[in-house]
Amino acid sequence: MKEAPTRKEQIEEKATALFKEKGFSATSMRDLATVLGIEAASIYSHIRSKEEILHRICFRMAHEFFQAIDAAEAAGTTAAERLTEAIKAHVQVITKNTEASAVFLNEWRHLSEPSHSEFLSLRDKYEGRFREIVRTGVQNGEFQVPDEKFAALTILSGLNWLHTWYKPSGKMSPNDIAENLSAMLLNGLKINK
Repeated sequence: MKEAPTRKEQIEEKATALFKEKGFSATSMRDLATVLGIEAASIYSHIRSKEEILHRICFRMAHEFFQAIDAAEAAGTTAAERLTEAIKAHVQVITKNTEASAVFLNEWRHLSEPSHSEFLSLRDKYEGRFREIVRTGVQNGEFQVPDEKFAALTILSGLNWLHTWYKPSGKMSPNDIAENLSAMLLNGLKINK
């Protein structure tokens, strides 16, 4: 049986939904208190600021993406297998919590320093993992792309829109989506032999 969420977890969950719906800047602590059914002042006994919530969401999601790609890279031997697994892992993280994914992908800009720079560094490292897989595939003859960065960004751009259209009750499960996207994206990279 799952434990009831703590008040801090409830605050984060409701804030995540509000940040996705209204945007970080347009969401006030009063909005959050209203949704929670508490006084605005009592929120501060659980969190320091609205930005603390944003920080927690963004960095928790970054951690989940890195855990997923670590497992994905370990699961494949060829570059094509590793890229397929990385795509599937990315889809799984996004579809697990589309509200948090939307906040992670769209609201990180509101982080203040040094968190903003740290977040950008993590994003670059994550993108670099995809670029390295593509680079390996080009070097060993599995992929033919004019630019590995362009290929990696195209893949990630295609994946990062999932939060806008994925519905848990939809025709495709996260697994189906991952299978279809990885097949479509990789078939554009593979050399036909």
